[in-house]
Amino acid sequence: MDNAKNQVWQPDVTVACVVVRDGRLLVVEEDVQGQRVLNQPAGHLEPDESLTAAALRETLEETGWQVRLTAFIGAYQWQAPAQSNGNAGRHYLRMAFAAEPVHHDADRVLDEGIVQALWLTPRQLADQAARHRSPLVWRVVEDFLAGRRYPLDTLQQIA
Repeated sequence: MDNAKNQVWQPDVTVACVVVRDGRLLVVEEDVQGQRVLNQPAGHLEPDESLTAAALRETLEETGWQVRLTAFIGAYQWQAPAQSNGNAGRHYLRMAFAAEPVHHDADRVLDEGIVQALWLTPRQLADQAARHRSPLVWRVVEDFLAGRRYPLDTLQQIA
């Protein structure tokens, strides 16, 4: 029997927030594998955490901003390119949310690897596509700008 057929496959579940203030998007500049990239405030879902709680936590940890979630933008599946060592790329399932800023804690220490939080116009973000951490960054913003919004109760956590 082929061992690959017996392995359990699980994508990395991540959350991301599109936070808008005065027409600008909240993004993070971060160091990832020796490169400085741009991303939404985003990160991995932790055990026993709801998707919405993860989105709020990651945004706070990466930007110092407390936000209020306003809508679910969508679910996105993406496979990262294969690595140079021959390993297949990781699979990601991103849950994206729209949010509005509530309060900023300027003294908060940001997550390791985060250089700074920035407010960019959609054009500024699009112009830096080569620096996006993944194609998910612009796709989520593009859907948000196109008006894609679903009620937060679209997502259900079953106890």
